[in-house]
Amino acid sequence: MSPHDWFVEHRTAFVVRTLEPDEERVFREHLTGCDECRREVDLIGRELAWLPMAAAPAVPRPGLVHRLSEGAIGLRRPRLPRLAAAAVAASVIVALGSLAWALVTLQRVESRASDQRRSLEQALAMVQDTLSIIRTADRVRHATITLGRQQGGMVLFADDRSHRWNVVVYGVQVPSPGEVLQFWFITEGGMVRGLEVKSPGAGPAFLTMGMPPVGGRVMGAALTLEAHPGGAGPPAGQELVHLML
Repeated sequence: MSPHDWFVEHRTAFVVRTLEPDEERVFREHLTGCDECRREVDLIGRELAWLPMAAAPAVPRPGLVHRLSEGAIGLRRPRLPRLAAAAVAASVIVALGSLAWALVTLQRVESRASDQRRSLEQALAMVQDTLSIIRTADRVRHATITLGRQQGGMVLFADDRSHRWNVVVYGVQVPSPGEVLQFWFITEGGMVRGLEVKSPGAGPAFLTMGMPPVGGRVMGAALTLEAHPGGAGPPAGQELVHLML
């Protein structure tokens, strides 16, 4: 490294006024006899004209004269200009900010994916449970449903080992708001209310249920059209299905 290389390295620092007072004085003295540095300093000044140049001079650090002497005789190690160091620091801050944002975004995506995975797992478990009853059913019964102009039916799959039923109601929907299709167990002790049948649009409705805790032995199933959802007591509406096992 030649003595002149120090001035080449610190041209930008001189323009943006980040040199220490003694360094700036040495640089100014050099400019009086170096046409190349004067041209480059003027060019850098025009290119950085948009920067504020109001930085206060820094207090000289201890050992400045010794370091300048080393640089003048070629012993000083090259160092990163202060402006470049500031740019590197800013880049690191931006990179860390981007990394933090990416980590937060990834956590949110993973959280949503985890919720979706749990929902899918629950839906899959329900489907598997329904299919297991259909596959192992000991008795299958079917009844036709006529409701106005609608023609549909109800299929019942009874699994005597697990004491659960899978019921499919298809082809019918309630004709008036407020009415519901109500499933009933026909037991030794009378009619026991089961689940309301909520059909998803025009498609079939699927019910999976265990045997009622009251009423004694279950002998069949019924489906009625009730005017009061969630009511109590025996059936009061139109009977659509009366199916004995």
